[in-house]
Amino acid sequence: MKNRILVIEDDMDISNLICMNLEAAGYEATPLYNGSQAEEFIERRADCDLALLDLMLPQKDGFSLIEPLTRRQIPVICLTAKADVVSKVQGLKMGAEDYMVKPFEILELLVRIEKVLSRTGKEKSVLKFQKLKVDLKSHKVWEGENEIYLKPMEFRLLTVFLQNRNVMLPRDKLLDLVWGEEFLGESRTVDVHVAKLRKKLKACEAIITVPRGGYLFEDDETIREEWKTP
Repeated sequence: MKNRILVIEDDMDISNLICMNLEAAGYEATPLYNGSQAEEFIERRADCDLALLDLMLPQKDGFSLIEPLTRRQIPVICLTAKADVVSKVQGLKMGAEDYMVKPFEILELLVRIEKVLSRTGKEKSVLKFQKLKVDLKSHKVWEGENEIYLKPMEFRLLTVFLQNRNVMLPRDKLLDLVWGEEFLGESRTVDVHVAKLRKKLKACEAIITVPRGGYLFEDDETIREEWKTP
């Protein structure tokens, strides 16, 4: 089952961009385009795991939606052009879990979503891809009926790929996400661990090497020719 994320954003181009990337990364995205529409939806439905909330919405502003969202235990990430400290403090004091200012990088947004879902206990505990199943709580991996042993960094790298499908991840970003910003090793560490994953798991043939870039876990055949090394 996928995490469902509300995208409350009145700019249709931005909304479409966010939804497209969320769905490519394995989430279910529900777009809402104004404050009144969002308020009505929230009153009817509480089966959502997170909301991305623009603060400058028509009809009802985003600040007025933070309380009903949090009351229904739907974590909020404010995603807005309001960069002033007063707005940020107000949003966080009202209960938002995080605050991002436009323009933003999609990869950073996906990482922040992952962190908020994990921190609030909303993250789905099992990730699936083809015959691959990854249990985030027990740190166990199965391919078909076979349990596959992965070392801690191999497991973490695999989960990062599965949680960021169809997103090109540079080696330095993978080092930060898996080994941490304080890691002093070389980017070849990533190459070694990717090779190990490909050897241990048939599903990891989906990890595409991007020339002069990094890696991408492909879950959409339409992007294969664009990224895959010849």
